[in-house]
Amino acid sequence: MKKIVWLSCDLGVKGDYESLYSWLDNHGARECGDSVAVLNYEFQEDLIEELKDDLGRNVGLAKRDRIYVIWQEDRKPKGRFLFGFRKAAPWAGYGSHEPVVDEET
Repeated sequence: MKKIVWLSCDLGVKGDYESLYSWLDNHGARECGDSVAVLNYEFQEDLIEELKDDLGRNVGLAKRDRIYVIWQEDRKPKGRFLFGFRKAAPWAGYGSHEPVVDEET
């Protein structure tokens, strides 16, 4: 099976970009902005596990490296981190909304 996926990659300053770029090029990925690529990924049964395993075997990933994947399932967008976790957004605090305060009585 094949499925279109978007990858957002943040490997930091010392990341293994050479291996990542080689992997992306070998999979016919197209550039979609800074550190974002789209590709048609071929898998057997489990898209996410096979993609994670494939990247893990081919790219030297450090503890703080992050790769996020977006795909479509049942005509709905899905997304999750293959490696790493969400962190505070650099734009947090710039908006004009009021902070949410939980009050206890």
